Amino acid sequence: FFTQTTAYAILSGLVGSEMCIRDSFSGGQGIYVYELSRAFKDLGHEVDIISGPPYPKLADGINLIKLPGLDLFSTFNFRDRLNLFFNKKNKDFDDYYEFFIALIGGFPEMRTFGNRAKNYLSTRKEYDFVIDNQSLSYAMIKIQEEFPLFQVIHHPIPRDKEYELKYAKGIVKKTFIRSWYSFLKMQSKVAPKMHNIISPSKSSKNDIQKYFHVDTSKIHVIPNGIDTGIFKPNLMISKKPFKLITTASADVPLKGLDFTLRAIAIAKDKYPLINLVVIGKPRSGGHTERLISKLGIDEFVSFKTNLTNQEVSDEYASSQIAIVSSLYEGFGFPVGEAMACAVPLIATDVASIPEITGPYAEMIAPESHEDIYNSLDDIFQNYDHYMKKANLGRDHILQNFSWSVIANSYIDHISSILTSHADI
Repeated sequence: FFTQTTAYAILSGLVGSEMCIRDSFSGGQGIYVYELSRAFKDLGHEVDIISGPPYPKLADGINLIKLPGLDLFSTFNFRDRLNLFFNKKNKDFDDYYEFFIALIGGFPEMRTFGNRAKNYLSTRKEYDFVIDNQSLSYAMIKIQEEFPLFQVIHHPIPRDKEYELKYAKGIVKKTFIRSWYSFLKMQSKVAPKMHNIISPSKSSKNDIQKYFHVDTSKIHVIPNGIDTGIFKPNLMISKKPFKLITTASADVPLKGLDFTLRAIAIAKDKYPLINLVVIGKPRSGGHTERLISKLGIDEFVSFKTNLTNQEVSDEYASSQIAIVSSLYEGFGFPVGEAMACAVPLIATDVASIPEITGPYAEMIAPESHEDIYNSLDDIFQNYDHYMKKANLGRDHILQNFSWSVIANSYIDHISSILTSHADI
């Protein structure tokens, strides 16, 4: 089934729903689409990315098929959204649905993207199989009847909703959150009907069964990968004393940035040169900015965004310690990237993170700024020891999480499924 002319279609309907951390393709979903499609191409296969806006950046040689929607989430100004709606020519039901659901605070793009993808694929039969990147829209049920479909679920989004509600204050905020996540009703109906599901971790597999009631025999675990060609040690860059780095979508409770900030507030007294670089952007006047001001750590924390992967790698190279304080990760790209750069890592012992780190990071309890501080203190006091562990951690990532390894795992799994169906 897998020859040098095998054609893949990857449906990229979820990129627009993810707050991109670094640039237009580097939220977790964007990284996945970019790297997996590139790895497939490097192995000699033809790959089309079928995407709604905002369109992902792709490697050279990857064909992007654009399925325009209203792109309402390019702005949150009502007048601008109204103009986008009225300026769209030849509007259909999906355009009206997209506009009115967004108007009441929902996120309709996964459903409407799925419909547009279904319509496009109904006229194209050249694809050997289709991968859907977690849209889990109703249209996937129909597409599954026409093509071998592999449904990727990085993690069940109900986990995000739980944490958002847990940390939300006020009835209005909680009402908005429930409205935004209304698409979960669709996903909970679609997921059990998918024949072949790929998930990046055992933790996510268990959660997919728990939240979406999917038979675990349908779920195959294949980790995501790390670009070990870019994320690597750089001996030409000197480490800055007491520089820390974390990658976190600020004001998103799931990333646990609050606890790292509280640890900095303690550590600054013993380590007055300490500095935390956050790869991400805080919401102006939002929770994170207010907390930094309340803790009195403005001069110890800085934010950087719109960085290329190479620039992020350079930030790791100049950092002494990396911190991942997430409360949940379906697959933690920042974990693997820090380890690939051979930076001593402090990470929460939750969800998929231990599956990535192995024994090569300092594991801490979630929601514990005390654990973060104690680990920081221990690493600073025994730095040579932790650098040796970090170097072993890079070897671990190279052997198990490079994208070439991951792409071959996809091919082996998909080939076995297609072959078994052909024999029936």
